[in-house]
Amino acid sequence: MHLRSAIVSSCFAAAVVSAPLSVQAAQKIVPAQSEVAFVSKQMGVPMQGKFERFDGQIAVDPARPESGKVAFTVDLGSVAIGTPETLIELRKPEWFDTAKSPLATFQSTSIKSLGSGRVDVVGKLTIKGISKEIHVPMTLVQQGDTLKASGEFTIKRLDYRIGAGEWGDTGLVADEVVVRPRLTLQGAATP
Repeated sequence: MHLRSAIVSSCFAAAVVSAPLSVQAAQKIVPAQSEVAFVSKQMGVPMQGKFERFDGQIAVDPARPESGKVAFTVDLGSVAIGTPETLIELRKPEWFDTAKSPLATFQSTSIKSLGSGRVDVVGKLTIKGISKEIHVPMTLVQQGDTLKASGEFTIKRLDYRIGAGEWGDTGLVADEVVVRPRLTLQGAATP
């Protein structure tokens, strides 16, 4: 059961943070101070994981977030959760299908200020060739030339056909996956 939960959790988290890179003059992600973590539930028990490889082009000025852009990709094969057997299972077609769809992508369509350093990033999340519009609430904290961006949002794995067959049973593995991106960006934003 833990293998199954780990697989489902990994799939969802990846989906949350991806996109084609098309932003000009972006801030640079500091990998050692950034992460894309996720939590899913198997039979009601929370399972935590993360993606170890991700990249993006982000240009967001906290003073003018509406002019910003975000393009983010997550390497679905870089999921870290469970055992080596779980990781092999997650690459299969019923889960991430990394042979055909190795990346999850997110491309922003708008960024709206919510006040007090909070923003709502709206965009298309694509996993396994399926695109859905999602809202990603983030908090931005500027510290000199470093911008910290953190947030939390929920996706539904079954929307992206993650966990086919017996894994479609939400009594075993919950449909909802909570994704928690935490990014440290350096440089000035010039969207």
